[in-house]
Amino acid sequence: MVEAKLPAGQAAEVSDFVRRYYALTAPEDLAERAVEDLYGAALSHWQFASEFAGGEPKLRVFNPRREEHGWQSAHTVIEIVNDDMPFLVDSITMEINRQGLIVHLVVHPVMRARRDAGHRLVGFGEGGRLESLIHVEVDRRTDPPRLDALRDGLHRILADVRKAVDDWAAMKRRIDDILAELELRPPPIPADELAEGRAFLRWLADDNFTLLGCRDYDLVSGSDGDELRAVPGSGLGVLREPGDAAPSIAFAQMPAEMRAYARRPNLLTLTKANARATVHRPGYLDYIGIKRFDAAGEVVGERRVIGLYTSTAYNASPDAIPVLRSKVAAVRQRAGFLPQSHDAKALDTILEDYPRDELIQIDADDLYDIVIGILRLGERQRTRLFVRRDAFGRFHACLLYVPRENYDTRLRRRMQAMLIEAFQGVSSDFTVHLSDSPLARILIIVRTRPGAAPAVDLRELEQRLARLARRWEDELEQALVERFGEERGKALHERYADGFGAGYRDEYPPQIAADDIERLDSLAEGDDLAMSLYLPPGTPAGQLRFRLYGAGAPAPLSRSLPVLEHMGVQVLEERPFEIRRADGRSLWIGDFGLSTSQPGELDVDDLRERFEQTFLRAWRGDCESDDFNRLVMLAGLEWRDVTILRAYARYMKQAAFTFSQAYIERTLAAHPSIAAALVSLFRARFDPSA
Repeated sequence: MVEAKLPAGQAAEVSDFVRRYYALTAPEDLAERAVEDLYGAALSHWQFASEFAGGEPKLRVFNPRREEHGWQSAHTVIEIVNDDMPFLVDSITMEINRQGLIVHLVVHPVMRARRDAGHRLVGFGEGGRLESLIHVEVDRRTDPPRLDALRDGLHRILADVRKAVDDWAAMKRRIDDILAELELRPPPIPADELAEGRAFLRWLADDNFTLLGCRDYDLVSGSDGDELRAVPGSGLGVLREPGDAAPSIAFAQMPAEMRAYARRPNLLTLTKANARATVHRPGYLDYIGIKRFDAAGEVVGERRVIGLYTSTAYNASPDAIPVLRSKVAAVRQRAGFLPQSHDAKALDTILEDYPRDELIQIDADDLYDIVIGILRLGERQRTRLFVRRDAFGRFHACLLYVPRENYDTRLRRRMQAMLIEAFQGVSSDFTVHLSDSPLARILIIVRTRPGAAPAVDLRELEQRLARLARRWEDELEQALVERFGEERGKALHERYADGFGAGYRDEYPPQIAADDIERLDSLAEGDDLAMSLYLPPGTPAGQLRFRLYGAGAPAPLSRSLPVLEHMGVQVLEERPFEIRRADGRSLWIGDFGLSTSQPGELDVDDLRERFEQTFLRAWRGDCESDDFNRLVMLAGLEWRDVTILRAYARYMKQAAFTFSQAYIERTLAAHPSIAAALVSLFRARFDPSA
């Protein structure tokens, strides 16, 4: 295609470029794209890179159209020409994701470009300068402000990458300067702390930390207390920015007790910065503060280093990392377990697996309290919460253990929401660790406003989280054991727990299910029936509910509906559920919503037995199912009392009484007190026990 579209002299050059351009792109990423569009994209980038001076990136964001550009894409296209350097693609995709866009294609050839004195491209190969050509396709956007925001964001990211890369050697020298100063003028701190601090800084410089920024600060007394002021000209990397010695806003916003930490005579501050990384990988920046002391041993400032710990820092044993090794040694010594004992080995496992960012930041006392709590938890499937507050009050690190089989994304989101509410947080991040342990570990970092320190009852919060983490089936087992005792309760749970479908579990709490199980388990084979008339809290006036329980095939609505309506209620809804026991027996529940026009408040406790018995007798055919049964609710009669009035109506019909049975039913329903009096008269005359 290239040869057909370009002059012979240029075609060979462009053909070579196109081959280089797509050489490292996975074939499956290109398989569904038209050849002319692949050619057009490569040629577009070649033309865009034809002039490039270096030192600053070339970048454009556009939606290619065939009639304008000679090729097209279903996505918005980003084209970048940049001096080759680390972190480019990672940082670019981070920014794209931050703006809520999905990356559909990345083409990233690195080529040696030869250019003339006017920075015009003359070829590729030996003697050229390494340049990165980056083609990214993202979700299509046509709104100019959105395209501008994407372009501006990428320019900021590329500028940060360049600052970090250009100043890398200077930042390495800054670490060397700090070490030299500590050697020449050791601060007045314990010798072991100083030795570990210096070892930690040497460990950082040994490719265990990606340096992204450095800056020095002076700690000075101002009118409103201590202020932290940047030392002009000391910024490097992403902290390299012009400006005078303005006070640190973040420091000024801290509560007084947190600002007092700056005066404490400790060497290192290991925490997280307030800002997310814009270079290399997502997440909050790691913050290392090295305090400066004057000749009198007073803290007078800080030398700050920010960046990201490398993978080796996360994979190495804490015993191999300065500062961390001191913490874990202090925990082991305080625990006092016999070497090689079960508890000692379990403690070592917990320390090795402890979230590494937390292990870096936590002090030895808090670490001891938490890991001993984890050790006591063991393999028990229960929910535990451990909380560490950041030394500067900016976030709470919440370490949660929940039964692994109960963990899912929905539970994690609900727990995050509960923790944000409890600590009055503004945002949160999480990491989940799943292993062969029966417990899942969730680390949720809740970020708070400066100075926000709500009083939180951690035990009560843990109990609330535990209720969230309990599955419906677990709650059912507890309800059954509380009601029937451990032996029968567990047996019923084993028989019924898996038989309730998702629709039932979403609708009813386990306590209601325990009621249902009690009735279902009482059913004999065949056409046996159980029922329950009840009034849930919050039910509107004039409404109540009625549940039917049966075995085998569910009873059709055409059978139950007439019986209920003859009893003077209107059926508003039915919720049918099939329950399949562990032994394979099929049971069913029909939950009816009923309404009645009976005036006044319903006394369900008084009505229940009469209503249920009348329904059962009519269902089985022991009595007629007609409107005489309305008198059970209206007149307070039992089904046998209604039978007396029905018999009189039949007798009157045989005696040529002119009014129909339906007329008599309506008349008695309109005068329930007379109906009740007629039954009382009958009993007074014919019942010797009355």
